[in-house]
Amino acid sequence: MSLIGDGLEAAVHKAFTRPTPKSAPAQMRYLVKQLKSTKAAARTLRISQRTVERYVKDQIKKPRPDLAARLQREVNKRWQPQIRARARARAASTDGIVIDTRARLGYTAPVGSTDQDRIRHLTVALPPHHAARLFDAQEAGATDQQLQQITAEALKEVYFQDGGRRAGSLEEVRFTDIEHLEFDL
Repeated sequence: MSLIGDGLEAAVHKAFTRPTPKSAPAQMRYLVKQLKSTKAAARTLRISQRTVERYVKDQIKKPRPDLAARLQREVNKRWQPQIRARARARAASTDGIVIDTRARLGYTAPVGSTDQDRIRHLTVALPPHHAARLFDAQEAGATDQQLQQITAEALKEVYFQDGGRRAGSLEEVRFTDIEHLEFDL
């Protein structure tokens, strides 16, 4: 996954109404139920079908760290799909999304302006159409670079140009060296 993609997932995760299963056997049972077979769960986690069956029967309780991370990621990906979809739809249609970041921001502008890149800490509310672009790109499998470009365009319009009230000749915003990035719905 990517930094921006992970940030979007974490924001959606905050909308969950119930916590995800904590123990490895409970997570495995949930994954088997979602994928409808132990074979599919084994293929997804890249382990043997017998190992999956042993987790389901509580014969194994503590997975290796790499398997625990994969299991948690797969469960999170499938947990409460209706609530996940509702949170994304609300952000994309009415609420928008808030970005809190500390990164190097600069821009390309006509000669004579101060376009020097510098580290800035911003907390900006992005309108719904920017949230929709980010979620649509993420669903389509966009790379971190593409998500970063979409975020830079959103910051250009909302922060630097203030919705068209200033910096109209701004051409491009550079959004690099991300130290901190967090989204909130």
